[in-house]
Amino acid sequence: MARGHPEMSSTSERKIRVVVAKPGLDGHDRGAKIIARALRDAGMEVIYTGLHQTPEQIVETVIQEDADAVGLSILSGAHMTLVPRIVELLHAQEVDDVVVTVGGTIPADDIPELKQLGVSEVFTPGAPTQDIIDFIRGAVRSD
Repeated sequence: MARGHPEMSSTSERKIRVVVAKPGLDGHDRGAKIIARALRDAGMEVIYTGLHQTPEQIVETVIQEDADAVGLSILSGAHMTLVPRIVELLHAQEVDDVVVTVGGTIPADDIPELKQLGVSEVFTPGAPTQDIIDFIRGAVRSD
């Protein structure tokens, strides 16, 4: 089910679609909401899933919304369980063209393993929102 977007001229370029998701039981979404607003203010179309989403719900949203990118916000410490499951489900659905980013309290030692799994970038607390915007624009446009 490889997805593609019709080529458009630069004057009518389609907005980048980003799903911002809070997987697992983490109940803190202030950072996710700040990122969602920053991406929206930068001209992207943002779908925020809300709290307590299962990996299956997140992947279903990515597919239904025909997203270009998904940003996973995890503060609970469950990133090494949740992220591999989400990446696995995306691959199982043959959704291999979505840029996966992770943000939150991610120990530096876990970042290389997350990237090896297919995560494009990891943003830790304090990352400038402009860096996140620029990364997503660059990663989606070069896709």
